[in-house]
Amino acid sequence: MIPNGYLYAKSQGVNIYKVGSGNPGSTNISRTLGKRAGATVLLLDIAKTIVPIFFMSLLWKPVTMDQTTMLTLVTGAGAIVGHDFPVIPGLHGGKGIACTGALAIAFDWRLAIVLFAFFLLVSWRSGYVSVGSISAVTMFFILTAVLGYFDLLMFTKAAYPYCVLIVFLISALAVWQHRSNIKRLRAGTESKFHFKK
Repeated sequence: MIPNGYLYAKSQGVNIYKVGSGNPGSTNISRTLGKRAGATVLLLDIAKTIVPIFFMSLLWKPVTMDQTTMLTLVTGAGAIVGHDFPVIPGLHGGKGIACTGALAIAFDWRLAIVLFAFFLLVSWRSGYVSVGSISAVTMFFILTAVLGYFDLLMFTKAAYPYCVLIVFLISALAVWQHRSNIKRLRAGTESKFHFKK
């Protein structure tokens, strides 16, 4: 996939890889091109995950709850990997947070609301979107493991280990994609996000 942030910035005459953090995600787009541009890219990245899940559901027509959930997770994971690692030479993807958030919505909207609120709280309190993102994806895995164990999510005990494994891999990938942010946080050079601008 071609990163939406790259395409949007290119349409504005900007090479997003050469400004700000150099990342084509919505946070860097917001910093360099404005909040409206960032919101546009965010919505496009969400659609990049939701739309394939919708069409795969129409195509495969899952019957059981477990089939529906597994199809959602596998399709969403594929969208995230495609977003993070574009096949076109010379391009690199984002960090997959918007796509992961979209997957959480399709997976269980109640869980997604909790994760979004947690992301906002941590980002606001810390001043760093990266800290909020890392915390939220980590909580995604923890809550899936805990709530799923008590049958509070949309899968049975039979699908539990597979769902937890997929969510773990998705969360671990998101944290790995933030390794440069973690390095800057440790060095004290990470840029803060000003929410009131």
